[in-house]
Amino acid sequence: MTGRRPRNHVLALASPASLKGVLSAREAAGLLAEGLRRGGAQVEELPIADGGEGTADALGGRERLRARVHDAFGHPREAPIRALPDGTAVVEAAEVIPLDSRRLDPLAASSRGLGEVIARVEAERLLVCLGGTANVDGGAGLREVLRELPAPTTVLCDALVPLRDAARRFAPQKGATPDQVELLERRLAAMTELAPYAELPGAGAAGGLGAALAALGAELVPGAREVLRRLGFRRRVRDADLVVTGEGAVDQTTLTGKAPGEALRVCREEGVRCVVFGGRVETELAGAEMVALSGDPARAAADLVALGERLSRQT
Repeated sequence: MTGRRPRNHVLALASPASLKGVLSAREAAGLLAEGLRRGGAQVEELPIADGGEGTADALGGRERLRARVHDAFGHPREAPIRALPDGTAVVEAAEVIPLDSRRLDPLAASSRGLGEVIARVEAERLLVCLGGTANVDGGAGLREVLRELPAPTTVLCDALVPLRDAARRFAPQKGATPDQVELLERRLAAMTELAPYAELPGAGAAGGLGAALAALGAELVPGAREVLRRLGFRRRVRDADLVVTGEGAVDQTTLTGKAPGEALRVCREEGVRCVVFGGRVETELAGAEMVALSGDPARAAADLVALGERLSRQT
């Protein structure tokens, strides 16, 4: 009989976000699926994202061209401009000015490179993915080179926070000391041109780039919610017995618009079991079964395979 589920009759949805700098969301989904299948589960791989790293890939964006631009510290780099099947151009900030643990300097990091990429876009619609960037400049660098948007623009924000939180909540992750956080907060507050947009959910995404793009006329939307909507995530959850999601670090920011937090919200609403893993777990999430991996990047792949196999055998 075709279509029959394997021996333990479990349909699992492997829907992780990326483990930044370690595994892409697609790689992580494949590893979880490998383990789940070893235990006899039927698996659907559905990597997710929230505007940060891997969003363009999760949405099925195909590379159209590579633009020669500058990274957050002025070094030359190439960044892709992608396109969705409907022709919408996609630019992912994390592919242009990524947060890199080898250089953390939020006082110096600039968003100029993202402006350079957007200026190269030729399309009827543009999707800008925000998250995972090195800057906390309120989009000052971007606004130096981009006076207007090339097309009607929707911005997927990975964090649904006001502008001030770009410094208060996220600058420490980018290497800022307490004194530097205060300085960055003052810098953002002094950008009077952004004041009308400072309280928008997502204004503080990607070091304040949300507010900067809103000032140019873009629409800010919750990144994770929009990605999951485009992927038909809720429909797939309804068909599943188990959803496994997670990211590199599960902390207080996970529920501020991150993909695993949004996936958990949908699972709770649909009454489907949800397991949330993290390379590091700093907080418990209501309604989820929490799993802390080893925390060793070198073991991340093996950790995910083992987790999938363990979950399939527990069910």
